[in-house]
Amino acid sequence: MTKTDVLIIGAGPIGIACGLACQKRDISYVVLERGTLTNSLYNYPLNMQFFSTSEKLEIGGIPFISNSPKPNRDEALEYYRRVATSNALNIHLYEAVTAVIKEGDQFTVQSSKNTYHARKIIVGTGFYDIPKLLGVPGEDLPKVSHYFKEAHPYVMQKTIVVGASNSAVDAALEIWQKGGEVTMVVRGPHIGERVKYWVKPNIENRIKEGSIKAYFSAEISEITEDSVEITTPEGPKTLPNDFVVALTGYRPDFSFLQTLGVTLSEDDKHFPTYDPETMESNVEGLYLAGVICGGMETHKWFIENSRVHADIITDHIAETLSIPQR
Repeated sequence: MTKTDVLIIGAGPIGIACGLACQKRDISYVVLERGTLTNSLYNYPLNMQFFSTSEKLEIGGIPFISNSPKPNRDEALEYYRRVATSNALNIHLYEAVTAVIKEGDQFTVQSSKNTYHARKIIVGTGFYDIPKLLGVPGEDLPKVSHYFKEAHPYVMQKTIVVGASNSAVDAALEIWQKGGEVTMVVRGPHIGERVKYWVKPNIENRIKEGSIKAYFSAEISEITEDSVEITTPEGPKTLPNDFVVALTGYRPDFSFLQTLGVTLSEDDKHFPTYDPETMESNVEGLYLAGVICGGMETHKWFIENSRVHADIITDHIAETLSIPQR
């Protein structure tokens, strides 16, 4: 059994930032992460480049130096690893939270390896672990993936990429560049407006010239071993197919939040309840940090605009625990 002032769930960039902020304020803390350090970033595509500059990805005032203004995945992994190790942060990896019980002003947290008693909890679990499913027959076939790591498995194969967000566009372009035959199936009428400005003209030109086939205002209705059925404005079509990469987005683990007692809005956005002045949820002593604060609108919070949550939360915790602020 371990006692601590604060237990932080999630060791992504914002969870690490919260650990740093606690450490600087002499607040005892433990960070629990069910996967590897910055697990979501680790599972990003190998060649992914951030939209944000390295300066905007910095946490704890620690400089992030990258080879170009917009760093890539590997540079981000190295930066956050260095922040965590050089500051000897108290992070327990591969340790999942299995239960949280509040009794009075104390939380008892059961993990896969230990039991903790904490005065406060910070939840910064992100959203990358649960994909939004298509909900069509055949989605569970081995040829279907909701994540994209690299293009090599799709070389010389007929691959359908579902979606028109940054991840879908990056995947389509990389697979095409490596020699795959790419078809995009897009629910909307055009490529997403939030696609990186230096990438958007590239995908639009590849579609225009016919290098990449795209069906807009279209949806998959069924996936079989060797084909995909789609609905289009011109009627249903059957496309020969080897692989489907369905990059339709991801969502936070709302059921986990609800088991903690956090209430969600009753609309389809599922906004969690919290005070933006302190980031404290409707459960006293339980705080939310990072992208999880946006519910289904996962595009609203990024590292660059949620890293401030660490100081907001620890300022409030220090005040409520009567710990002098530095």
